[in-house]
Amino acid sequence: MPQPTPDPEEAAVAVFTALADPNRRAILASLAEHGPSTATDLSGRLSITRQGVAKHLALLAGGGRRVLFRHRSEPVRVAQSYLAALAADWDDRLTRLSAFLTEPPS
Repeated sequence: MPQPTPDPEEAAVAVFTALADPNRRAILASLAEHGPSTATDLSGRLSITRQGVAKHLALLAGGGRRVLFRHRSEPVRVAQSYLAALAADWDDRLTRLSAFLTEPPS
């Protein structure tokens, strides 16, 4: 059975919460680079204890318990989409401001 599409706002909050911690960023980077890994595998690659890794993985998994963890890119894509829209809005405003500031006085 396919999983329901996550609410973009909830997905963005979850991703930004996860990325706020440097240890979770390191764990996600390791999963992205090395693929599915156990907490012991991650602990061996990072300067985090296995118990520390397990704590962060539990938060990243939303409290679910798993033996093997994988990097899922869909929530990150939702956050990227949010940031791209925000950047486009600012780019437009900054372009208009720059044009206004560089116009010769009337």
